[in-house]
Amino acid sequence: MPYDPFLRGARPVGVRTMEARDASRRRAFSIELWYPAQPGYAGQDLAPDARDAFIGNWSSARRQMAVRNADSEPGRYPLIVFSHASGHHRRGATFLCTHLASHGYVVAALDHSEVVAPELARREGETLEQRTGRVQAVIRSRVPDIRFLLDHLLGHTAGPSGIDSERISIVGHSFGGWTALAAPEMDARIRAVVALAPGGSSKPKPGIIPATLTFAWGRDVPTLYLTGEDDIFIPLAAVRELYERTAGTKRLIVLRRADHLHFMDHVEDEHEASRTLTWTGELAWVANEIRPMAELCSGERAHLFTRGLTLAHMDAVLRTSADARGFLDGDVAAELARRGVEAFVIGRDRCACE
Repeated sequence: MPYDPFLRGARPVGVRTMEARDASRRRAFSIELWYPAQPGYAGQDLAPDARDAFIGNWSSARRQMAVRNADSEPGRYPLIVFSHASGHHRRGATFLCTHLASHGYVVAALDHSEVVAPELARREGETLEQRTGRVQAVIRSRVPDIRFLLDHLLGHTAGPSGIDSERISIVGHSFGGWTALAAPEMDARIRAVVALAPGGSSKPKPGIIPATLTFAWGRDVPTLYLTGEDDIFIPLAAVRELYERTAGTKRLIVLRRADHLHFMDHVEDEHEASRTLTWTGELAWVANEIRPMAELCSGERAHLFTRGLTLAHMDAVLRTSADARGFLDGDVAAELARRGVEAFVIGRDRCACE
């Protein structure tokens, strides 16, 4: 079969939740793990009545394409860490995490410190000085969260599948995209990055977390940037700045008519909930700029774009797949157009060390 990263993989997907305590910071984290399950679960991860249901910040349960606590398929698999957006949670992009697991990856995500640590929560009536200090503490917690997650997974044998410690990467969205770009500076175990509409530009819009990046990685960490053409929170120009500052192997691909929440589960629901929110203070500008979902790309096409290109990047780097590399070096926009997805490539560069 020709290489096609947009199709779901042959492996059924299992999911389980682990609890881990960081004693040094006195924080308890919930960790979600997606992994290849044994063949006997085939089809159950796609069946409406068998796949996992979970409760989040919604009025009803949501489902993901995985079987809760399924027996894992023995083997050693590359690890992909997912870092969620600000104000979100570890299950914010199950469409992507389950897709990667179906292709033979272990995927791990935790609820970041600002979700689990009471001292980092917003307080009613906090002063500007207090808010600034709290936001800086949140920023400082992000990469240590990722390092703690890696240490926990690689240092314990209770995980559902064997993890290949030599093949580790990270994917992140928004503030999680910043996290993904900041982590390689502090952790040499990370070999590849996918940044989805990432923060970190030198001129963030009002109300956007003012996290900065140095890109002092000291090695080539192949990086794929995916972003939306009409993102109002982190505009295309901001992502392009990060792309241009990234030294080494990199690509930037843009999804047409897509806003910031096109990289999450339930795109239509998330976007319309954001559009109808009452925006105040520094974020009051959002109400005038955000467009109705009817004018934008569908969630289905956005998910196809994100999961296919993310998988191809991981296959090319972690598995050194010639087919995946050939796919990415080819006419990606045309391949997407064949599937009804409008996108364009801004740039791709290889590290001079190659």
